[in-house]
Amino acid sequence: MNKLTHVNKEGKANMVYVSEKSETIRTAEAYAEVCVSNELFEKIKNNELTKGDVLTTAKIAGIQGGKRTSELIPLCHNIFISKLNVELKLNAENSSVEIYSYAKTKGVTGIEMEALTAVSIAALTVYDMCKAVDKSIIIKEIKLLSKSGGKSGDYKR
Repeated sequence: MNKLTHVNKEGKANMVYVSEKSETIRTAEAYAEVCVSNELFEKIKNNELTKGDVLTTAKIAGIQGGKRTSELIPLCHNIFISKLNVELKLNAENSSVEIYSYAKTKGVTGIEMEALTAVSIAALTVYDMCKAVDKSIIIKEIKLLSKSGGKSGDYKR
C-alpha cells in the first residue's frame, strides 16, 4: 500500500505538487446505480416526469459536475479534460438507472475524480428530478471501473 499523498510531514492535508511528474495520457471510467420503484422506473422510461427528461438532464449535469471537480473536492487539481462522456442506461430487471462515465486527459495527474464526480452528480440529478414521485430512491455502487496512465499504472476492477 502506498503512503497517502495528500498528507504532509506534519499529518496535515496538503495539495500534492505535480509539476515534476511526467505528462501522460490518462483515462478513467466510473459507475453509479440509482435504484427506483417499478412505478418510477416506468415514468423515467416513458419520459412522464413533470420536471422533464431525466436521462438527458442527468447526462448534462454529470458532464458539468465532472468539469467542476476541482471546485468541489478541496485538494483536487484543476486539469484540462479532453474528453468526458456520461451515459445512462435503464435496467428493467433491477428497476434502476445505470450511469457510466469515461474521462480522458493528457496531463501530470489522474482523472479518476472527474469520472467519479460525473457519475455522482448524474445520480444526484436523477434523484432530484424524481424525488417528488418517490423519496425511497437509493444511490449505490459509485465506483471506479478502470484507470490508465501515470506513475501508479493501470487499474481495472
